[in-house]
Amino acid sequence: MKKINVSAVFAGILLGTPLALYAAYPAYPTYQTAGTNGQMMYLPSVNSRVVSTNSYASTGYNPVVAAQPSRITGALPRVGSSQTTAGRQYYQPADYDRLADSGLYVGLSVGYTASLMGTVKSDYIGEEDAYTVPGAFQAADFDSDSVIPLQISVGAALNNDVRVDFSYLRYSNISYPNVVQTDDGTGGYIEAQVDGGAITSNVTMLNLYYNIDSYTGYLAGGSLRPYIGAGVGIALNTIADYVVYDNTFYAIVDDPAYAGPGQLTGISDIYAYHNGGTNEQLAFMLEGGLTTELEGGIKMDFFVRYANLGKVKTSGSIVLSQIEWLGDGAGGEYEAPYDSVYHYTNWYESGRLGMVDLGVRLRLQF
Repeated sequence: MKKINVSAVFAGILLGTPLALYAAYPAYPTYQTAGTNGQMMYLPSVNSRVVSTNSYASTGYNPVVAAQPSRITGALPRVGSSQTTAGRQYYQPADYDRLADSGLYVGLSVGYTASLMGTVKSDYIGEEDAYTVPGAFQAADFDSDSVIPLQISVGAALNNDVRVDFSYLRYSNISYPNVVQTDDGTGGYIEAQVDGGAITSNVTMLNLYYNIDSYTGYLAGGSLRPYIGAGVGIALNTIADYVVYDNTFYAIVDDPAYAGPGQLTGISDIYAYHNGGTNEQLAFMLEGGLTTELEGGIKMDFFVRYANLGKVKTSGSIVLSQIEWLGDGAGGEYEAPYDSVYHYTNWYESGRLGMVDLGVRLRLQF
């Protein structure tokens, strides 16, 4: 008898434990016992929102069933799209991050100088008897022959919006004016030919660039990112030697009718060799452009740049050759049998040099 009682207790424990656990943690989520009357209540499934409330009629309790979310598939709207979902605009991370700047990079750019600005002037134009010095001319603009500036840069992105680099920029094929207005020896001006005077500029700059898409948004459906930039550095400007030749020049020194034999009566045919020069100048640039991406992590910048390279200045040395005319004592004159050569120093010519460039830059990121 005692053995039967012990067996009954163990059987009760084994059968009672699952029932107690079932009451607290139902094994089937679709139904459970409700109330004290033992009726079953079916819980909502994904495809059904109807709940039997018969078991709650006597208690006045009405269960609240949460709406089931629906699954959305397909691509999100592209950057810049007007499509919205639930009042919000979505951006594709792939498009947003694709043009982001990150890490170190090296760049190579080539451009075309669309506008060359600069005027060269003679610093000695106000000197007494300046007409005897070739190049004492009125202001003349620099000339150009398809200036193609080249730039190499090494830099890094500080964050997604700011990058900084150090660059070397070279300009060449800039020339001294082909024609200048020189003194004609009588107080007026006449055109004189210029030969030589090629100008080059080697510029080193520290540049800072800022992406402004946070203000403008991405352009062309997210494929173009606008930016602005500025830089400052040192320009090493060089102008080569050049010659000013005026075979129409004639200045009267004395009237031949009253000049004695061998007395200087006039000067003509000016030929002057101007020594060029190299000088360091403060330079700066302003740039704006658009960035896109090519294959292999290469970014391409399309830009417009204004560069101010400071002054181009000669060394101040001029070697002058001229023909002298002498009186013959009978009211006439003749060409002197010798070469008349003079050396002028500290007679400078200079002009400020600036340009507007259109170009493209390739940047390889690491």
